[in-house]
Amino acid sequence: MTNHDEAAAVRPWALAWVSGHLEAGERIVGTEALQGGITAEMRRTIGTRDGGTRDLVLRTFVDPFFVEHAEDLLNREAGVLTLLAGTGVPAPGLVAVDPSAAHCEYPSLLMTHVAGRTVLDDEGLEARVPLLARQLVAIHALRPAERPREFEAWTTADSVVPPNGADAAVWAAATEVIRKPAPPYEGRFLHRDFHPGNVLFEVPPSPAGLRITGVVDWVQTSWGPADLDVAHCSTNLALLHGPAWGPRFAEAYEEAGGVLAAAASERLYWRLLDGLAFAAGAQWVARPWRDAGRSELTTRAVEERLDAYVTALMDELG
Repeated sequence: MTNHDEAAAVRPWALAWVSGHLEAGERIVGTEALQGGITAEMRRTIGTRDGGTRDLVLRTFVDPFFVEHAEDLLNREAGVLTLLAGTGVPAPGLVAVDPSAAHCEYPSLLMTHVAGRTVLDDEGLEARVPLLARQLVAIHALRPAERPREFEAWTTADSVVPPNGADAAVWAAATEVIRKPAPPYEGRFLHRDFHPGNVLFEVPPSPAGLRITGVVDWVQTSWGPADLDVAHCSTNLALLHGPAWGPRFAEAYEEAGGVLAAAASERLYWRLLDGLAFAAGAQWVARPWRDAGRSELTTRAVEERLDAYVTALMDELG
């Protein structure tokens, strides 16, 4: 199985580096570009071993912004993957990491391939949401001996720019909510980028057999409020499937045993802190969704859903 597609080709230095981390008797017989990555190139390399194959995934940062921060990001992900190997959270296994591009053309991380696929369709969402919620509760239950870094907010009140056509008064009021100091919270182990694009499913013929096979992309792992992870997945669901799915996910998280902030005003703060951050990057989240088959999710369509979601959150405030 050899793929000569230029987009799937692994750069020569990286190819040599990956080959150096194969097991005895293995060799690379093919590569395949994986869709869906927003911040990094993802390639699957297929190695032959004893007549069978073993798939690995090479994560490569090539964008100048992420190359600049790659050493920290990839070292963090390598540490998290090592930690997760001793837990019940399904995640790739670490094979090797070259965070400063000492051996590869660009900073890279090599990991095991996790079976399954992302599912972004509207169909079957009702069955997937409880699984997503239970998986996030399990992640938040992790208590590592050494905590990851404290979370970072992805926007500030001064940097929020409402989408074209949005209700200026509503967005101004929402922005004032996140201008206030963050509410107190009990820290949890956060994935920090948990959403359907980073969760793999096995999708059998019968819905009853649906299950999560893996959670990927752990470069943003941090310590912070459970509300923030829930807010991030809620925003993604609202943009992917419609504004009503944001609150639905938060409800599913609590039904799965997760604990959120007691006060409605505190929950609103975290949901807006995440939701308002999407205003500046709607085009970046829309592109991989379209590549995955959701052609109707243009940047404009995503902005309209974001506006509707933020408006609904503010309506709850009364």
